[in-house]
Amino acid sequence: MKPGRMMPGGMNMQAMMKQAQKLQNDMMKKQEELEQMTFTASAGGGAVTATVAGKQITALDIKPEAVDPEDVEMLCDLVITAVNDALRQCEETTAREMQKLTGGMNLGF
Repeated sequence: MKPGRMMPGGMNMQAMMKQAQKLQNDMMKKQEELEQMTFTASAGGGAVTATVAGKQITALDIKPEAVDPEDVEMLCDLVITAVNDALRQCEETTAREMQKLTGGMNLGF
């Protein structure tokens, strides 16, 4: 098709390509912003706190009273819960922000 030619439904191919390029650029910028955001969650009433940025744990705080040599399994559970909650917050925020950009189109985010 020649540039500027109308597609079925009245859409100009050149305009559609320009719109797709803008969406791609906006999504890349938003992804960079989201990777800089931090998400924090705690478990055990604040005994364990995890912070993530992007898909990496950036901080883990364990209060001394949470460390019981007789119950290491509970400490592990608290760490896993805090990390998973922080990662869930990150994923939900990423999905919500990308959905805003795409107008609800499912593009795999």
